Amino acid sequence: MFPMTLNLSGKPFNRRDRLVFDPARRKSVRSGPEEEVRQAMIAFLTTELKVPVGLISVEKMIEGSAQPLRADIVVYDRRGNPWMIIECKAREVRINQTTFDQISRYNRYLGAAYLLVSNGCDHYCCHQDSASGSLSFVSTVPRFPVPGKECEEEG
Repeated sequence: MFPMTLNLSGKPFNRRDRLVFDPARRKSVRSGPEEEVRQAMIAFLTTELKVPVGLISVEKMIEGSAQPLRADIVVYDRRGNPWMIIECKAREVRINQTTFDQISRYNRYLGAAYLLVSNGCDHYCCHQDSASGSLSFVSTVPRFPVPGKECEEEG
């Protein structure tokens, strides 16, 4: 496991009213340490990876679980299938095995090919093999799939 470098910038937050506009949810939401990382990740997805905002779901309720589960960000491919799940933590929260256990639990129900965890400083991305279920860490976030082309890693 190794951290990767991502350009997470996003828009500055209004500290006075603590609201930020979330383009995926199409509404203003209360800002906080985790929300700031979530919004920076959405900005990265839409500007760097060119993911259409309509294919990003935020705080997605996961169906089928006995207990309520909610993924921070789910990115869908153009066919509507989960492509990547992203778990965001506040900058001061260390990413550890518990974080990976959490996102893996979500993926049992969603079946995404990629899992990404970030606290805004440290970012880890892994690919889950659909046949074996094994996870392997990747050095870069993969490019968003283009219809008719295979998924490639960012070079």
